[in-house]
Amino acid sequence: MSTDIYQSPLSERYAGKEMQYIFSPDMKFRTWRRLWIALAETEMELGLKQITPEMIEELKAHKDDINYDDARRREKEVRHDVMSHVYAYGLQCPKAKGIIHLGATSCYVGDNTDIIIMREALKLVKRKLVCVIDELSRFAEQYKGLPTLAFTHFQPAQPTTVGKRATLWINEFMMDLEDLEYILGSLKLLGSKGTTGTQASFLELFNGDNETIDRIDPMIAEKMGFEACYPVSGQTYSRKVDTRVLNILAGIAASAHKMSNDIRLLQHLKEVEEPFEKSQIGSSAMAYKRNPMRSERIASLSRYVIIDALNPAITSATQWFERTLDDSANKRISIAEAFLATDGILELCLNVVDGLVVNEKVIARRLMSELPFMATENIMMDAVKAGGDRQELHEEIRTLSMEAGKHVKQEGLENNLLDLIAADEKFGLSRDELDAKMNPADYVGRSPRQVEVYLRDFVKPVLEANKELLGATGVVNV
Repeated sequence: MSTDIYQSPLSERYAGKEMQYIFSPDMKFRTWRRLWIALAETEMELGLKQITPEMIEELKAHKDDINYDDARRREKEVRHDVMSHVYAYGLQCPKAKGIIHLGATSCYVGDNTDIIIMREALKLVKRKLVCVIDELSRFAEQYKGLPTLAFTHFQPAQPTTVGKRATLWINEFMMDLEDLEYILGSLKLLGSKGTTGTQASFLELFNGDNETIDRIDPMIAEKMGFEACYPVSGQTYSRKVDTRVLNILAGIAASAHKMSNDIRLLQHLKEVEEPFEKSQIGSSAMAYKRNPMRSERIASLSRYVIIDALNPAITSATQWFERTLDDSANKRISIAEAFLATDGILELCLNVVDGLVVNEKVIARRLMSELPFMATENIMMDAVKAGGDRQELHEEIRTLSMEAGKHVKQEGLENNLLDLIAADEKFGLSRDELDAKMNPADYVGRSPRQVEVYLRDFVKPVLEANKELLGATGVVNV
């Protein structure tokens, strides 16, 4: 590794090798050559006599061995990346040299390759997203009945279960998966539209035969594994396509960020903790610390992706007529980095969820410290059934709750609300009778049932439909 030039942390620290390959020069330029072959084959099959099977075979023979040095030298001279690679390919294929890129413009290889790369990257994102949902569903199933204190405004509220809380994370990732599948299924190639999208060059090549020209894009799409090309365009495909794709990644990032924030807060409460390795150091100064490093990294990368989604939106909004080139440098960075960062996020999510530690005794202790307050409505109802006045009892419970709250907050003592109620003759309930009402499972509502139904009816069918994608595990590089 070179140490005297900038290295992207997305490659060094965060993204996996599969995603890095998708955005590598090899993937890009080998795809360019596949597109040139598809174009030449199509033109030959549609009757263009200048192109022969021998030329096609020569092009195929060199589709993967990119002569990068020749292309780099040529680009320094002509300042044009596509024509530099046309030249380099021609050096390897002297018989086919004259027909490479015939009738096309630069966006034929550039834009079609961008679409192909984004599709492959979305497939990888989908696989890892499905695996995150799978891991979370296992966690939710395991802890569907474990009562825990729920929060609204990060203030103690009615209890839920650990598994039910996990379904809230799953639900957001499920929405992301639904959006991803829609966009993945709607992606089309640009095809070969020419310099302003009019296909004027093909009118010349095919002597104005419109019916033949109508077949070019569908044939290229089929050869490249797509169902269709966008029906109209300028020189480029609409940059709104990039916006739609990165909005998917931003949605995944938002879901991951929310989950990671919850885990960070729970780790502060010592209730749930992310994995912590035996030799891991939490702090350079405080040796006892176990910082939620992975969840913090998820949040950090997620914010980057969410903000990065603005890039294609602004680029799309500012394109002029049939094309401008102020999109090019931005696209090279923003699209790749959004996918690399999202890949890192999902790797971390897989790692964190797979190794979540649930501290059940801590969860129980905190819940029991607040449960008397939450049980007051049931206690009041029982006292009314024993002959008490509901309005008087409500005021009495309010007064006693305030006193117990002062006992906890100002004096630093245990919650004594049950003792206060037991000592109050208006309620007519003993401490043993009150203790019998302190079963946390009685206060979680339908949480266990909600988890069961949600996993059974909504999550498991999706996992079954994508079972060939399951099995990925998260790797934390550093």
